[in-house]
Order: sequence, then structure tokens, then C-alpha cells
Amino acid sequence: MNNDQKFINPGKDPVVTVDGVKYKRLCIKTHVITNEDNIINVVTKYVKELAEEGDTLVISEKAVACTQGRAIPIADVKPRKLAVFLSKYVTKTPVGIGLGMPETMEMALRECGTLRILFAAAVSVIGKLFGKSGWFYMVAGDKARSIDGPCHYTLPPYNKYVVLGPKNPGLTAKEIEEKLGIGVAIIDANDLGCDILGASKSALPSDTICKIFKDNPLGQTNEQTPMGIIRIEK
Repeated sequence: MNNDQKFINPGKDPVVTVDGVKYKRLCIKTHVITNEDNIINVVTKYVKELAEEGDTLVISEKAVACTQGRAIPIADVKPRKLAVFLSKYVTKTPVGIGLGMPETMEMALRECGTLRILFAAAVSVIGKLFGKSGWFYMVAGDKARSIDGPCHYTLPPYNKYVVLGPKNPGLTAKEIEEKLGIGVAIIDANDLGCDILGASKSALPSDTICKIFKDNPLGQTNEQTPMGIIRIEK
């Protein structure tokens, strides 16, 4: 068996072609990352021996956020009436609860500000009148887009947590590159799409990374692979 097989999640292709270039995708399994961890220590432990010149390390924004204490027990979030009201009108998707529960909406109000969320909600209503979607997050921004709550497939203990987006993802990516010597991108990815929240100077272009990760090879359920290496296939 090819040694790379251990870095491939079920149902995902090990190599994809983007704009005529073949890229290998190595998904890296880790322990369950918590606020007891330091993200630089984590990536050093799991990635340093694997990294090669020209690689780009891709890290789930949830993994970074959890090391920053940005995972909050649902029981500690007391949603206001406005959060309960707004959450009822959030479109639910199969890939995550997003702001579709009072606790996650409450954290959006705290993170982004009440006025911004109300304006985003108003813009969203206008967008729906014209058959357009996604206008809410265009206005609310990455802080709102990155907030997520538990779903039936969420890995414990985070099936009882609200997880916010990471702080300073660009700076974090830069610090990890300085440690490992390869490009780094911190991403928010699911089966519907991919957003680059922060990237270091040696990382592949954001649009290229999103194309490579179009099928979400790191997975959303029990894969426990919050990071992966992108490598040009030689």
C-alpha cells in the first residue's frame, strides 16, 4: 500500500488537478485539540517531519480557535430575545447549524455588534426578495460566518459548544510559517465551500487553495483531521 494512503480520508481523492497542475492532499490526524494546546506546538508535533519545501499547510479555523479559548460551552451562553427571534430565520444547511440556534446568534451579536447584525438581517431580506442568498454574511463578515454550533456529527466535547472564529488568523499563519518554513493558510471549509481567513506569504493563492479543497478533504465528522498538507505532485 502507498504510504500516503494513511493521509487520505474515505471517499476523497489523494490527488486533484487544478488549472492544469496536480496537487497531492495529505490529511493529518491529531488528538482532540483544546484550549490546553498551543497551535504552534500542535503543528510542530504533527507536521514538522512531514513538511517539504514548497508545501502549504492548511489548518481548520476551528482548531486554531479552540486553542485560543474561543470554544464556549452552550450552557454558558444566555441568548437574548433578539437572538432567539433572528435565529428562527436563518437558513439551515446539512453542513452546519451556523447562526441557526439562539446561542450562536447571541455570539454573533456580541462578536459583530447588534447594529451590524440587524443591518445584515435587513439586507438578507432584500436579497431573498430578489432570489439572492448569502447577503447576510456579506454584510456581517467573517466573524459571523465563522461561528458554529453543534450538529449530530460534531466531535465531542464540541457537541456541547459554540465555537467562534479564530483571532488574528493572518498573524497566526505567519507565526506558523516562521516555525515550519512552509506556507500556511487557515481556512473555514465545509461541503458547500471554502473561505481563507488568513494566509502566510509563502502559501498558495487563496483561490487555488479553495479549488483544491472544493470537496472538503479534511471532512466534517469523525475524521479528526483538522489540518492537511498541499503538495505539488511531481
